[in-house]
Amino acid sequence: MSRARVVDSVVAVGVAVALLVTGVSRAHGSPEWLGYALLAASGLALAGRRRAPVAVLVVTGLCAVGYQALGFDVPVVAFLFAVYFAVRAGHHLVTVIAAVALIVALPLAAMITLHDTAAALARGRDALELAWLIAAGAAGEALRQAERRADEAERTREETARRRADEERLHIARELHDSLTHQISVIKVQSEAAVHVARKRGEDVPAALLAIRDAGREAARELRATLTALRDDETPRPGLAHLDDLLERARAAGVDTSLTVEGNRTDVPAAVDRTVYRIVQEALTNTARHAGATTATVRIDYRADGLVIDVEDNGRAAPAGTGGVGLLGMRERVTALGGRLHTGPRPTGGFAVHAELPLERS
Repeated sequence: MSRARVVDSVVAVGVAVALLVTGVSRAHGSPEWLGYALLAASGLALAGRRRAPVAVLVVTGLCAVGYQALGFDVPVVAFLFAVYFAVRAGHHLVTVIAAVALIVALPLAAMITLHDTAAALARGRDALELAWLIAAGAAGEALRQAERRADEAERTREETARRRADEERLHIARELHDSLTHQISVIKVQSEAAVHVARKRGEDVPAALLAIRDAGREAARELRATLTALRDDETPRPGLAHLDDLLERARAAGVDTSLTVEGNRTDVPAAVDRTVYRIVQEALTNTARHAGATTATVRIDYRADGLVIDVEDNGRAAPAGTGGVGLLGMRERVTALGGRLHTGPRPTGGFAVHAELPLERS
C-alpha cells in the first residue's frame, strides 16, 4: 500500500472514530445503531478522497442528512472534509451544488425528528455553519492554486534546463567544428593525395597509408554525425549494426579481429546500443594504437537481463594508473546506464575489457 493510501486510511478512521464518539454523547431518539452506521460510513468514505472526490462528497452528504434525520445532532465534519478535497481536485460546480443541497436538506431532515419547524430551522443552521463551509472550500482552492503554481514553476525549471542544455550542445558543436574539422580534413586530403600519387607512379600503397586514409574518412563522417546530433538530438548514431565497420578498420590497421555473438539477438535501448559501439570502438582503438597487438576478439553476449561485452587482445597491457581519457569516458558511459566495467591485463597476457549493461524489460 502506498504512503498516500495509508494517510487517507488513517484520516478516514480518525474522522469516523471522532464522529462516533460525538454521536454517542449527542444521540436523540432511535434507531441509534443505524445512526452510528451512518456516522462511521461518512468518516470511512474519506479513504477514497483521492480516487473519487465527487463520490465521497455525495456519500458524506447523504450520510449527514441521514444521521440528522435519525436525531444525531452531530457536526457534518466528514462533509466539510469532502468539500475541501473536492474543491482541491477542481470540482467547483459539483461542490457548490452539493453544499446548497445539504443546506436545504438538513433542516428538512431535522424536521422529521423534531416535528417543529422553527426548532428544525435553528438546528439546521447549527449543524452546518455557512462560515465553516466557505472556509473548507477556500482552503481547498488555496491549496489547489499553490499546487498549480508549484507545477508551473517546476515546468519552468525543466524548460530552462532544456534550453540551457540545447545552448550548451550548440556551443560544443561550434567548438568541435572549429577545432577538429580543419585538422581532420587536412589528414584526409593529404592521405588521399599520397595514395593517388603512389598509384599514379605504379608503386605499392602501404597498408598503413590506406588505413590512415580510411580512418580519416570515417573520422570525418563521425564528426559530421556528431555535430549534427549535437544540433538535433534525434539524429541516428552508430550502434551494434555498425560493429563490422569497426572490425574492418582494426584489420586495416594490422590487427586480426574477430566477432562472436552469443544468445538471442534482441532489440536493445538506443543508449545501450550506442554504448556498446563506443566500448568496442575505444577498446579496438587502444589495441591498435597502444598495445602492439596482432589479434583481438570481440564477444557480444545477449542475456535475459543484460548485455555482456568482452574485448581482448594479445598486446602489451598498459602500466597501472596510465588509463587514458578514452577508458574514463567508457567507464562513465557504462556507469550512467547502471552497468559494470572492468579493464585490465589478462593473466595469459594482453589486455581485456569486460562490460555488463542491464536491459530494462517491460
